[in-house]
Amino acid sequence: MRKGDQGRDTYREFTEAVNMRPGELSRWLETEESQHVGWRRKGKASGESVGHESGRRIVGLLRRKRSELSEADFTHMRKVIGYVRRHMAQRPSGDVRATKWRWSLMNWGHDPLKAPLPPPGGPSRRALERHGAPPKERRGPGR
Repeated sequence: MRKGDQGRDTYREFTEAVNMRPGELSRWLETEESQHVGWRRKGKASGESVGHESGRRIVGLLRRKRSELSEADFTHMRKVIGYVRRHMAQRPSGDVRATKWRWSLMNWGHDPLKAPLPPPGGPSRRALERHGAPPKERRGPGR
C-alpha cells in the first residue's frame, strides 16, 4: 500500500469514527460531564484527561483540509480510530445516555447515540435522513 493510500484510508476511517461536528464537539468539551471523565496522566491528578485533550485536537483536525494534515495528525487519527473501536466493543447494556462510557467516547468525537457522519464528498447527513441512503449499486467506490 502506498503512503497516499494509507493516508486516504486513515482519513476515511477517522471521518467514520468521529461523528460529531467541530462546533458540537467544542461545546461538548466545555461541559462538566466532559471534564470529569477519563484517564489522567500520572502527575497530573487535577489536569486535563487524555480524552479531553484529544477532543481539542480532533476539533482542529476536523477544521483543516486533508492536504494540510501532517504525519503526526494521521498518527493521532489512527489513535482515535482505535479508541472508538475498542470502546464501542465494550458498550454497556441498557440506556447509555448519561453514562461515563458515552461521555468518554464523546470526548474522542464519537457520540454512540448518533449515526456516523456521511463520507467526505457524499450527501450530507440531513440529506440522508430525508431521502435515505442511495442503493448500494449507486454508491461510489469505498462507500
